[in-house]
Amino acid sequence: MLLDQDQRHADEALLQLGRRLRADGYRFTCVTPATQGRVNARSEAHRARTLRDVFGWSRPFEASLLSADELEQLRIAGVLEPQGALWRSRVRWSSLDDLLLVHSAWPTDGRDAVFFGPDSYRFAQVIQDHLRHSPQPTAHSPQRVQHAVDIGCGSGVGALLIARAAQHAQVTAVDINPVALRHTAVNAALAGVANVSVALSDVLDSIAGTFDLIVANPPYMLDAGERAYRHGGGALGAELSLRIVEQARERLSIGGTLLLYTGVAIVEGRDALLEAARLRLAGPAFGWSYRELDPDVFGEQLLEPGYEQVERIAAVALTVTRRG
Repeated sequence: MLLDQDQRHADEALLQLGRRLRADGYRFTCVTPATQGRVNARSEAHRARTLRDVFGWSRPFEASLLSADELEQLRIAGVLEPQGALWRSRVRWSSLDDLLLVHSAWPTDGRDAVFFGPDSYRFAQVIQDHLRHSPQPTAHSPQRVQHAVDIGCGSGVGALLIARAAQHAQVTAVDINPVALRHTAVNAALAGVANVSVALSDVLDSIAGTFDLIVANPPYMLDAGERAYRHGGGALGAELSLRIVEQARERLSIGGTLLLYTGVAIVEGRDALLEAARLRLAGPAFGWSYRELDPDVFGEQLLEPGYEQVERIAAVALTVTRRG
């Protein structure tokens, strides 16, 4: 992805800010939007007092709270905005183990918002579990992941975890959102990961080749604004997940694996995503497993139009391996 000079300067400023925060020992665990709203509604949370308030809780702050260098980095990055007599950062920084990741500030109202949150932590666990239990490389049987792709990469969590575990592998992070690709590139540079490239692509439409590992954490909600990071499409948000299954099964190398972490709306005890996946993966060509990781996530979504018959939203993981 080619960037103009202003974008390169902006991304370099974000990278320098991330390095400064990491050196200062900054850490923040990102919560759900509902939890963030409730915490920020407390009377003592109307303005920032710490760096975690500024870059984690997305609270307005006085200029004196940051150093002159930090303010300048925010300005160059184009993510510093006035809020009355105060200022506000348009990005957050969140921790995942020893990674520090830039993503969009709360509330994520923009159509080009870059998501990170509890789903990202569960997605990371799915990937880490898979990598941990994969056969270990030997001199006669080298580690098999040579080409991997993170579909809808967002802040780049999947791509970074794979790239660090398989440092010889070529890892591609794809998204339809250019801001997500820029954030992924910044996060990769901050993590010191050199084997991640970014590409603008709708699922796998714009990239070629087959892959030993495909990972995806697609949106799975119905969103009235159809924001890319949140809207899954179809009747109840499963359309994008099914597109990923359909494209991935054609692009897996022999022995290659798809790890799909997503959510599914359960209606009268029925899991429509599981039923659709069963039809698409029938036959001897694929081995697969499907598990429910959390039976009840984002319950506040049930109050939204379109969810009148939905009894719960479950977080699920689909693992597909191509046999032949």
